[in-house]
Amino acid sequence: MTDKVPPLLRNRDFLLLWQGSAVSSLGSNASTVAYALLVLALTGSPADAGFTGFVALLPQLLFQLPAGALVDRWNRKRAMIWCDVLRGLTVGSVAAALLAGHLYLAHVLVAGFVEGTLTVCFRIAASAAVPNVVHPSQLALALSRNEARARGAAMLGQPLGGVLFGLGRAVPFLFDAFSYLVSLGALLMIRKDFQVERPAQPGRPGRLGQLGQLGVEIGEGVRWLWRQPFLRTTTFLIAGSNLLFQALFLTVLVSARRHGGSSAAIGVMFGVAAVGGVVGSLVAPALERRLLMKVVVIGANWAWALLVPLLLVVRNPYLIGAVYALMCFVGPVWNVVISAYQLAVTPDRMRGRVLGAAGMVAFGAVPLGSLIGGLLLSRYGADTTVWLLAGWMALLAVVSTVSPAVRAAPGLTEATPLEPQSATAR
Repeated sequence: MTDKVPPLLRNRDFLLLWQGSAVSSLGSNASTVAYALLVLALTGSPADAGFTGFVALLPQLLFQLPAGALVDRWNRKRAMIWCDVLRGLTVGSVAAALLAGHLYLAHVLVAGFVEGTLTVCFRIAASAAVPNVVHPSQLALALSRNEARARGAAMLGQPLGGVLFGLGRAVPFLFDAFSYLVSLGALLMIRKDFQVERPAQPGRPGRLGQLGQLGVEIGEGVRWLWRQPFLRTTTFLIAGSNLLFQALFLTVLVSARRHGGSSAAIGVMFGVAAVGGVVGSLVAPALERRLLMKVVVIGANWAWALLVPLLLVVRNPYLIGAVYALMCFVGPVWNVVISAYQLAVTPDRMRGRVLGAAGMVAFGAVPLGSLIGGLLLSRYGADTTVWLLAGWMALLAVVSTVSPAVRAAPGLTEATPLEPQSATAR
């Protein structure tokens, strides 16, 4: 019975996973701001900064599918441990090169690409593990706490990145490398398995080969996701909004710089925005119980469409942060509701592949947003770029409103694991 389930705050393994990831996210947010500031300092080019972000985020497009399939094959906890080790070494190499005075743009691009690839694998494994660490009745609550963790890390980490960069260019990257060690230590202390017991594989595939078999497994996850109308539609809507927000991030950063914003002020600006995300994360479980999923999807898209144009009339970094805070308040509610439903209906044995397929579309738009944002800023300037992005968000809001899949969205209480046969029988 649900009333006999211990409170989430007494779940030792969830707390270890949460705390380790919180410190790691804090370091990653600090280095994200520092990367953009570093490239602008090295080259003075918004296009270079946009291209650097594109390369660092390109693995979100390239490796979601194979990473998801491998996460379903491998021990998820062991995969996350290795990702932390290698990410720490990678970001540490950037700090070492800065301290030695021999950092080049090519090094930044390679380090960003490698770290981004490992992050894809870590994120999928961590997301797939949550239903195996918490009770099903606490899934939405656990996801809301993870959202609060991510938003809180952004609130503290982004201003911290600006401050640390002001102390020394290598400092935020040293801090990020240390954060991966903390995450590693937390993972090593977790007792629970991150997946259900899997049946033994009946030998290795024959002529098809391991690579071909991986392709078959990936295809199974892609087909399963495609046959879920609501998840398919929301995945593409998430991709559209992710593209917008990544382009908007660079637009706001450049605009604040041109209006005299210091590195610390820019960090505080994004920190103020993250406050809205933290508040949204805390209220997400209550809203999830009271709002239909279609209300969340349609309402979130229209809220963003109305808020983006406000960036044309505010110039002060702190006012920009306040507008961002309103945007970020909406995001956690969307994420908790959609993620809880997706995790609840996806069989554990293919959860990594489904998350990878959804992530390829949703997060694959992020590097494109960084590239597009840099190109638009270089050609048209900040104001025109904001107008174009506002039009894009308005289009997404209209699509969400008229979509039959969204309007007929099921309730989260109806969510039970759907095997591939059930999905095919539509």
